[in-house]
Amino acid sequence: MAGEDDSPDLPSDGVADGDRAERQMRFLFQLRSRGVTDPRVLAAMERIDRGAFVRGHFEDRAYEDTPLPIACGQTISQPSVVGLMTQALNPGPRDTVLEVGTGSGYQAAILSVLCRRVLTVDRHRRLVAEAEELFRRLGLTNITTRVADGSFGLPEQAPFDRIMVTAAAEDPPGPLLSQLKVGGIMVVPVGQSDAVQTLIRVTRTETGFAYDEMRQVRFVPLVEGLGQT
Repeated sequence: MAGEDDSPDLPSDGVADGDRAERQMRFLFQLRSRGVTDPRVLAAMERIDRGAFVRGHFEDRAYEDTPLPIACGQTISQPSVVGLMTQALNPGPRDTVLEVGTGSGYQAAILSVLCRRVLTVDRHRRLVAEAEELFRRLGLTNITTRVADGSFGLPEQAPFDRIMVTAAAEDPPGPLLSQLKVGGIMVVPVGQSDAVQTLIRVTRTETGFAYDEMRQVRFVPLVEGLGQT
């Protein structure tokens, strides 16, 4: 007969509530120290637990400010970069946002707290299916997922108030620019090299587009066509 267990209660992932709270506190401090200062973005990143989106061998590194591998050869982005991109996108509570590159679903989940509706596309069916399940589990009902070639956007749903691209293109993709509302903003990493990319904020004006360079980043490339998984 087993004896009484006096160990602290653990959530299903094996991390004690006290430890989780301490990690989250350090996590938010890291974000602030790296330039994420918008209170709405910080609140969203506090609400959406990154630990829910990191599985397997890297679970214990979920609260580090580092990118981590996920399935299909992709990555979950560095949290401070997620925060800075979200801050630059400046989504409003009435906005509809297109995200190109669902990946783990982490960025879409944060956006869903800040805007009216998120449409997120990815070329990998496995990633979309896993993200959908997470969104259901977290009760995020304003996210619509699609398996599609994100480089072409979703013209049937356009125009969008905001567009977030989480893969690097050689130039801001023309189809995505055309799907942005006047006054809308797109944030996209741009660069021909895997090692040297620049995060660009694009604002559509009445007469064209205004481009602001933000910082150096490193993302997986934006690839045309559907993935094999």
